[in-house]
Amino acid sequence: MTVSPRAPAPPGAPAEPPEDDARLIERSRHRPEDFAALYDRHAPAVHRYVARRLGEQAADDVVAETFLAAFRRRGRYDLSRRDARPWLYGIAANLIGKHRRSETRMLRALARTGTDPVADAMDRVDARVSAAAASRPLAGALAELSRGDRDALLLVAWADLSYEQVAEALSIPVGTVRSRLHRARRKVREALGGADPTEIEEGAGE
Repeated sequence: MTVSPRAPAPPGAPAEPPEDDARLIERSRHRPEDFAALYDRHAPAVHRYVARRLGEQAADDVVAETFLAAFRRRGRYDLSRRDARPWLYGIAANLIGKHRRSETRMLRALARTGTDPVADAMDRVDARVSAAAASRPLAGALAELSRGDRDALLLVAWADLSYEQVAEALSIPVGTVRSRLHRARRKVREALGGADPTEIEEGAGE
């Protein structure tokens, strides 16, 4: 199959909407160089997420591995899924799992000392995760979560995925996502005396 280049739009014509991720991936199966557009679209956000969990240096390697794995698996991508973020974050989550001990050590160090080894390299939090997310009590709570519970919680809070997208990313039922989030948030609330900076608005992510 040969993909012909698009004719330029006439002057003054409205710009065409950007291709969805599925179309980019489909096109890259025949023109591998086109996969770079998917990298440009999503790598910065994936990098921010991984860096929050593992630090800047490890994030560089994990993101490179994530997109290399995605490139190699693009022939098996489900083209009915127009948004590739859950797929990419799922690959990243598996790679982060290989660094679980490093992540836990970093969180426990923060819980003990209040020193965030990542703070100088990146924004510490976003609109959904308040400054309390870098606090010592929360770091301690995150360190004690299981890998599955931590992944589910942070994919919602830091990667801005819906419950359904987290289920897709982790290859688990939505009900399991809800159970993991409930358990993780209960531990976070206990650690912070009832507060939970990772909580989303009622109905969000549904």
